[in-house]
Amino acid sequence: MASIEDYKPGLAGVPAALSQVSHVDGLQGILEYRGIAIESLAQQSTFLETCFLLIWGYLPSLEELQDFEYEIRYHRRLKYRIRDMMKCFPESGHPMDALQSCAAALGLFYSRRALDDPEYIRAAVVRLLAKIPTMVAAFQMMRKGNDPIQPRDDLDYAANFLYMMNEREPDPRAAKIFDTCLILHAEHTMNASTFSARVTASTLTDPYGVVASAVGTLAGPLHGGANEEVIEMLDAIGSIDRVESYIDACIENKQKIMGFGHRVYKVKDPRAVILQGLAEQLFADYGDDRYYQIALAVEKAVEERLGGKGIYPNVDFYSGLVYRRLGIPSDLFTPVFAIARVGGWLAHWKEQLAENRIFRPTQIYTGEHACPYHSIQERKLTVGATSFAATNGKKL
Repeated sequence: MASIEDYKPGLAGVPAALSQVSHVDGLQGILEYRGIAIESLAQQSTFLETCFLLIWGYLPSLEELQDFEYEIRYHRRLKYRIRDMMKCFPESGHPMDALQSCAAALGLFYSRRALDDPEYIRAAVVRLLAKIPTMVAAFQMMRKGNDPIQPRDDLDYAANFLYMMNEREPDPRAAKIFDTCLILHAEHTMNASTFSARVTASTLTDPYGVVASAVGTLAGPLHGGANEEVIEMLDAIGSIDRVESYIDACIENKQKIMGFGHRVYKVKDPRAVILQGLAEQLFADYGDDRYYQIALAVEKAVEERLGGKGIYPNVDFYSGLVYRRLGIPSDLFTPVFAIARVGGWLAHWKEQLAENRIFRPTQIYTGEHACPYHSIQERKLTVGATSFAATNGKKL
């Protein structure tokens, strides 16, 4: 029987799987996908090639990559019934909620749960990678009252998404930067959404349910929503001369500084280093962003005060600035994160299936024992509760 001494809040540091998908060294700032440094992939690979590497475990040949890209190009379109469903979503709804619903809905059309069939597995991988970006872009257009933009088969993965966002073919340089961003967000070991994906996968449900589960986990501000809050923080600071007082107030009040700190990294996140370079490249090509100089001042102030505690920028700190300059609305930052992370989730889904055992952790019970049952006439209103009668029968 587990004791209270065995309890690890949040399962911190508890190994939950044996994996060959990715590796992180938080002390040296190393991130590898299947043993290949993230810096090499960012410079030399493409997002779809990286997804192939993550999911199937090796770099594809030219013919394999071309076949994979071809399949994804021609599976981007959505069933009209999914589009009709999306038209019923409230315009004020968050895009992550819309995406989770749409990902789950794919299972209604394609789920066979034939998890021992390699063709079914490949088809599911292709559909999810192909259709998730279309869903994100479609909801963006629909919530503005417009029809969704149909995908273009002649555009590559990143360029097609940017095109569907605004019906304008993007500059190839901007599309390449966006493709690199997707590589950086594709995978990161046993984070919360990946753990959620593996737990769901362990029940042998279909991959569409696995991705929907992971999307729901990613939606939280402590995971994927942080880059959206970084922009809100920079906007609240407003100017460089207010940076130090803002950071000091956060530290004094023990408030989280968005975009800083990581459960694993005790140095600057290697993805943040690359993203900062991409941001500077974007600003040089398309004009500066007033928030960037504020961000640099924030990084300097935090490093001076908290660097000794291993608090440095994480992937979220600069990614929002890049997406913002690419014309992506801030509440779509996390859905874009999801577009990228589908590759990592599917890699872990496939790995989980190979040697599956359903997740069934234990708990440590801290409640009472041998409590009597009181009849309803003997009970009193619980302190802090509100009786139904007090609300006059109104729906809460």
